[in-house]
Amino acid sequence: MKTLLSLSAALAASLLAAPALAGPVLDDIIAKDQLICLVNPNSPGFSVPDSKGVFQGFNTDFCRMAAAAILGDASKADIRGIGFSDSMKTLVADGAHMASRSITETGTRDADPGLAFVATTFYDGQGFMVPKSLGVKSATELNGATVCAEDGSTTLLNIADWFGDRGIEYRVENIADKTARLEAFFSGKCDVYASDVTALMSDRLLSGSPDAYAILPEVISAEPLTLVTQPDQALEAAVFWAFQVMLNADQYGVTSKNVADIVKDLDNQPKAVKRLFAEDNATAEMAEKLGLPKDWAFQVISQVGAYSEVFERHLGAETPFGIKLTETSNALVRDGGQMYAYPIR
Repeated sequence: MKTLLSLSAALAASLLAAPALAGPVLDDIIAKDQLICLVNPNSPGFSVPDSKGVFQGFNTDFCRMAAAAILGDASKADIRGIGFSDSMKTLVADGAHMASRSITETGTRDADPGLAFVATTFYDGQGFMVPKSLGVKSATELNGATVCAEDGSTTLLNIADWFGDRGIEYRVENIADKTARLEAFFSGKCDVYASDVTALMSDRLLSGSPDAYAILPEVISAEPLTLVTQPDQALEAAVFWAFQVMLNADQYGVTSKNVADIVKDLDNQPKAVKRLFAEDNATAEMAEKLGLPKDWAFQVISQVGAYSEVFERHLGAETPFGIKLTETSNALVRDGGQMYAYPIR
């Protein structure tokens, strides 16, 4: 009995004395004081360079989220535009730390030992865009059409499944480069452009006359668009829980505008909010275990915002997209969506 008690005491002591969760990729980010994050090079609303060449958009804000959590400074995200296939190759080749560029998590991709799918930031589905002049109202009318699609994407597989199941004949223009792919579609080389619905909404804005194109009503797949990192337990945990902080902030009405006042008045806040921001509570304990700044959760919200803020800023009612968050799968579960705020305690 004494031996068992001694072993138990020793185990407890070793756990209490355990150092922060080590991870070579996270260590590299901290050592270089920079997080390299890959995005789509030209996707309005999601990632597009501003007049100063700085990437802005929904996906870029999750690069900044990660930098705020890990380095305490969202501006330390080195955001680089890159093509779809090259982005995953670059991660595997240790050329970047993470990617936030609408990559669908699939079984075969997740099984790749060189990639880690961490957190789904947007639930989407594949659709079709056509010139209104084509007179097509439904994807079921596309028999014999030529479809522009992205090389290496799930789009090609979805098209094959959907058209094949319905006996619809089609031809694919399989073009890897996005600029060339859009040029082919806008010039009339393709009758149809296939991609995720929100990508279609974004790409339509790149035409000279967006109103000349229509997105057909069919959504033919489920596309969980997910943050991808190099495999590293510490980095994956930091990115995953930084995203959960953003969802928890929405759950309790915390925003970038009120978070400073909330932190000043923590004694009068709900316990769940205290766990997010108190110096002696859950996120502080997580910081010690993961090797993050003590105020990492505060930095994520103050510098980037809650999830709904990011959504409204780039895709919401006051943007060209005009999407109402609560009418999408990207709303919190309590509002009928699929975004589930994991407990931070």
